[in-house]
Amino acid sequence: MEKAKQKIIDYRMFWRWHFYAGLVCLPFIIILSITGPIYLFKPQIETAIDAKYDHLPFTGAPQSAVAMVKAAVAAVPGSRFKAIEVRPDLHNAARVIVLKDDDKIRVYVHPQSLKILKQVPESARFMEIVKDIHGELFAGRFGQVLVELAACWAIVMILTGLYLWWPRGAKGIAGLLYPRLNMGKRIFWRDIHAVTGLYISALALFLLLTGLPWTYVWGNAFKSARSLASPAPVSQAWSQGRADEKKALKAEGTASTDLSRLDALLDTARALNLPAPVTLSVPTEGASLWKLASDTGNRPQRVTMMIDPTMLEVISRETFADKKPLDQVVGYGIAAHEGQLFGPFNQALGVLTAFGLMTLCISAVIMWWQRRPSDKLGAPQMLPDERLAPGLALIIVVLGICLPVLGISLIVIGLVEWLILRRIPAIRDWLGLKS
Repeated sequence: MEKAKQKIIDYRMFWRWHFYAGLVCLPFIIILSITGPIYLFKPQIETAIDAKYDHLPFTGAPQSAVAMVKAAVAAVPGSRFKAIEVRPDLHNAARVIVLKDDDKIRVYVHPQSLKILKQVPESARFMEIVKDIHGELFAGRFGQVLVELAACWAIVMILTGLYLWWPRGAKGIAGLLYPRLNMGKRIFWRDIHAVTGLYISALALFLLLTGLPWTYVWGNAFKSARSLASPAPVSQAWSQGRADEKKALKAEGTASTDLSRLDALLDTARALNLPAPVTLSVPTEGASLWKLASDTGNRPQRVTMMIDPTMLEVISRETFADKKPLDQVVGYGIAAHEGQLFGPFNQALGVLTAFGLMTLCISAVIMWWQRRPSDKLGAPQMLPDERLAPGLALIIVVLGICLPVLGISLIVIGLVEWLILRRIPAIRDWLGLKS
């Protein structure tokens, strides 16, 4: 009898954790599930947006790249040349990147008339806006931490959801592997929620875990751990927010550049045929070599080269295989997260996962609405003699250590509950807490 009672207590505990985890992260999961699928199609969307600047009709030869760069710099007073995108088609508008006040501005220059077709800050490009919403909610560091907090609680939500799904004396697979459609609305939405959660849980956990290197708290802790294991300064091929990108750009600096060899450098770059998009960047402060980099979304195919502008020789070449094993693992994870690792099927899996998460959110709200009491939030009520099970306590401690933002939030929530919420009867009863 005691054993059966403990099972009921454990189930209710996991149910309560699942409920509150959903309460914390549902609004954010909806935002991420909308912006994420858009970002999966970044190459196609950017190609469509820029299509009118490609294959421009004109007769005769295009102007020199030097002339295009000078036109771009002149169009943005006070700017300096930073980089140019290597376009294989000479009838494409030149994409010149200039710096002004430590911000990148992309200038589209007609290759023959040198007319400025468009200029836009890199941060204002459509996909950069989507990325900003997805990673920072337009709120900088604060937004970054909020997204990280939501991701951590989403991990809790998925793990507790799998525990609740686990069959306990079920007869058959109906309601476990497929939804029952003819047993009323409550059973229908319960099954939709449970079955969808089962099928997308692994994919959703993968996306949440591979997104952690971009976060502020976990990402910086990860970077610090890598630094302790490496005698050399640690660099990484992914950023941790807009602030870090600007800081890195400012630290990099640019040298006073001789553009006389720019056209020859571009011809050399085109001949190397690196995966697009490819940028040719001016030497950094105190250096003389130009940087040629493939920024393809499929990170294992990225290549970075340093080129001598005088001899037009590749002085150094860094490929994905040259990175440390841990960085390769993260690189594979990021490429898959962004839908670029294995083509359209990768993008389809990302869309499917986002659709599944939206289904979970919608079905959760509908289930809560159907079952909500009139005078309470609707969380599972705590039993009078309920105690935290050792297994659940261990899971909470491990997750709190591995996910610092989650651990901090648990401490804050615990203190607020103990010091304030339990001492106010109306709030205590509404939340379903013990006195």
